[in-house]
Amino acid sequence: MTTNPVSLRRDARRNHERLLVEARCLFTERGINAPLDELATRAEVGAGTVYRHFPTRDALIRELYDTGVDELRVLIHDLDETDSAWRAIERWVEVLSGWLIERPYVPAVMRRVVELDPEYRPLADIQEFADALVARAQAEGTLRAGVTSVDIAVLVDMLGSLGQYGGAYAAHWRRQLAIVLDGLRAREGRVRCPAFRRRSASSTTCRTTSAPKTEPARYRAVRTSTAFAQGSSKASVRPSCLVGTS
Repeated sequence: MTTNPVSLRRDARRNHERLLVEARCLFTERGINAPLDELATRAEVGAGTVYRHFPTRDALIRELYDTGVDELRVLIHDLDETDSAWRAIERWVEVLSGWLIERPYVPAVMRRVVELDPEYRPLADIQEFADALVARAQAEGTLRAGVTSVDIAVLVDMLGSLGQYGGAYAAHWRRQLAIVLDGLRAREGRVRCPAFRRRSASSTTCRTTSAPKTEPARYRAVRTSTAFAQGSSKASVRPSCLVGTS
């Protein structure tokens, strides 16, 4: 009996999507180093099927990263169509924080991709959009003076990190969201945010005998502009969420 090649392709696509869905759940529960044999069990496929679709663990991690990039592009596109700059800021913080909370595995995936390919920056153009949105909101008098896109990205990361602590914390994230948005809103008499300042070596309490010649990958992962994308900035430290790495 001849097998229909269309059916085979359909089955392969179905298995591929099932593996991605189950990988997200598995990595959320047990981290990105969880056994791939367990992934096969959860997806109800053989171990050989897992390795046909993802020959290595890093191939799976890279695909989770790239599918996340695609999702974030859609979210950012929706922000660009918002009439009010302040409403776009609200949606930026709300939607991206919620996206991260539902995907607690994302920070570990991002760190691993930075280790694999430090120059991979699929959404570097997003930084220009973010800076322009902040400037527009401040021009309309709705965003607190001195706030930058880096500040907002840090706050998104902070809110999004609640997902890593489980439902007891994540269930109340909108309370923290309201507090964050209140702090970002421009109001009469509100002082300008302090400027970014580099810390001098003498201001730190920890000392090292010598500086490393190369920057560890885990620190490069922190120097990102948003959940995956990145662009240029005067700030030396950048958070992980809008999108990208440097």
